Amino acid sequence: MDEQQAETGRGRRPSGRDAKRASRAARAGSSVPYITRRIPYYEVLGEEGLETLERNADTILEEVGIDFRDDPEALEIWKAAGADVRGERVHFARGMCRTLIQKSAPREFTQHARNPARSVTIGGKNTVFAPAYGSPFVRNLDEGRRYARIEDFRNFVKLAYLSTSLHHSGGTICEPVDLPVNKRHFDMVYSHLKYSDKPFMGSVTAPERAADSVAMADIVFGDELTDPLTGRPKTTIINLINVNSPMTYDATMLGAAKVYARANQATIITPFILAGAMSPVTVAGTIAQTLAEALAGLAFVQLVRQGAPVVLGSFASSISMQSGAPTFGTPEPALVLYAMAALARRLRVPFRSGGSLCASKIPDAQAAFESANTLLPTCLAGVNFVLHTAGWLEGGLAMGYEKFVMDADQAGMMHTLLAGVDLSANGQALEAIREVGPGKHFLGCGHTQANFENAFYRSPLADNNSYEQWEAEGATDMAKRANGLWKKMLAEYVPPPIDPAIDEALLDYMARRKESFPDSNV
Repeated sequence: MDEQQAETGRGRRPSGRDAKRASRAARAGSSVPYITRRIPYYEVLGEEGLETLERNADTILEEVGIDFRDDPEALEIWKAAGADVRGERVHFARGMCRTLIQKSAPREFTQHARNPARSVTIGGKNTVFAPAYGSPFVRNLDEGRRYARIEDFRNFVKLAYLSTSLHHSGGTICEPVDLPVNKRHFDMVYSHLKYSDKPFMGSVTAPERAADSVAMADIVFGDELTDPLTGRPKTTIINLINVNSPMTYDATMLGAAKVYARANQATIITPFILAGAMSPVTVAGTIAQTLAEALAGLAFVQLVRQGAPVVLGSFASSISMQSGAPTFGTPEPALVLYAMAALARRLRVPFRSGGSLCASKIPDAQAAFESANTLLPTCLAGVNFVLHTAGWLEGGLAMGYEKFVMDADQAGMMHTLLAGVDLSANGQALEAIREVGPGKHFLGCGHTQANFENAFYRSPLADNNSYEQWEAEGATDMAKRANGLWKKMLAEYVPPPIDPAIDEALLDYMARRKESFPDSNV
């Protein structure tokens, strides 16, 4: 117990100045670069259950194997490591992948942002919130649903930058379909670097696009690119490598993973599973398959470059057995998430999962409760990197402007939950109890006056006023209030400073590289 926690009313009594100082410190914590949890993990399985799932994953790796398709180099890497390679299918001796991972993969690592104050530490007891990823459509109350454009991409980068509860700029926040497929990655990466100074994700849709992402980040970091302590390149990008479940890695993802690993950039190895279609319908079967697929990818990255930062990812959802459509916010994926978080801790690597997932088409009650039923398990389980924290609609097909700020509000509440119980003298509040005594109220006491600004989480969107006041102010629902909030945020946006020479170098690189491509949109 530290000195603050040990201090009670029987020792030195906290003054009003002490309380105000504590309140200011708490307010400053609302803009932290990432969360360090102070509450226990929620566990759904004991040692025996987790060991059973680890054995089952090894059985899948040994008996069934994993396909590494259309990448002869990947197969040669596995052969050299001693795996049993039969055509494009690789079989692994029991424990082989785990040994390779634990030999060199870091337990946690820093992803450096161009603003050092925004750098994040991924792993351990830390949680990083990032926006949703990959939607081809956007939705807002004014226009409804439409294809995303590069202006939408920039808007969401700005909203993520402005959201104090989000720690990361994300990656393909939405797919700007108004730009050519083979060139749009330049504008997406540039938007992250220009309009935000938070860390970001690179392109993974082709190895050369991954290389462009690395090159553009290198321009920004310049002379500060090398870590003086290790002599290795700093990790400035984190990147999503999806497994083509069941039990298949394709050449696109493998190519991007190799580029990033060789540059010492982080990869999130994520089996993408809709249980019942891409894995068994049972929770235990889905967990074992997810772990097996992830182990193979994590080990592969360590073979490409020992010590390259990796994150064990899990995206597991259920499906409707009537229609085959994915469902979200249901209990089975939450159980998968809890178990996978525990398995990642046993493997001693960071973990990615969760978010604010829903199948709803609009930001309605279904969106709210499905998203809450995903985000709360995410935080209780101990997810380190939370992709899809804000904006997700329609099973990931759409990014919602209103949904984005609604989700960011909920993420702010999770900051408070993960901070746990304040046991400082100010938190214990014994002096306030002594001052007020029986039969009175606490509204006017010194402790309340010193702490009222930060006493409880205050939502920028929830309406807690009387019916009469709500009606007088337009009788708006949550979605309409969110519509006003995101517009206000964008209207007041001020870009973070960037060195004009760096900006010019980025634009020059993009122009030269774009000129090397044909005009085709493929």
